Amino acid sequence: MATVLNRVDELPSGLGAANDADGYRPTADEPFMSLRQQAYFRDKLLRWKEAILLEAQGTLSQLQVDSLREADLTDRASSETDWSIELRTRDRQRKLISKIDAAIRRIDEGEYGYCEVTGEPISLGRLEARPIATMTVEAQERHERNEKVSRED
Repeated sequence: MATVLNRVDELPSGLGAANDADGYRPTADEPFMSLRQQAYFRDKLLRWKEAILLEAQGTLSQLQVDSLREADLTDRASSETDWSIELRTRDRQRKLISKIDAAIRRIDEGEYGYCEVTGEPISLGRLEARPIATMTVEAQERHERNEKVSRED
């Protein structure tokens, strides 16, 4: 998943270009979730989604071209394993797209960038690294600790 986000800069037709010609990045010096910051994160999310969809289209094309016709059973098993891993990756990315769409909806509703648990602003660094984040680092850590305790019971 992170590899797709990192490869956004490699997209064709300018899809990976910086948000503004001046290479804008949100800073703490400006009002939190200003229109410019919202536009920045919307663009980042849309480019991430586009990268995932392009990669998924490549997988689909490859599936249609390559068939599992290896004569050797070992080669066939290896190919099936490779495709199984690839399809699992695509399934995780399909779920990621729904999280990206939810983040875009939160931008539209004015809720993006605020923790769903505490209502506090999520740090710009966290949003930069994980634009689909819905909780502050502290709230996420509490959530994961509670989840761990629940699993141990």
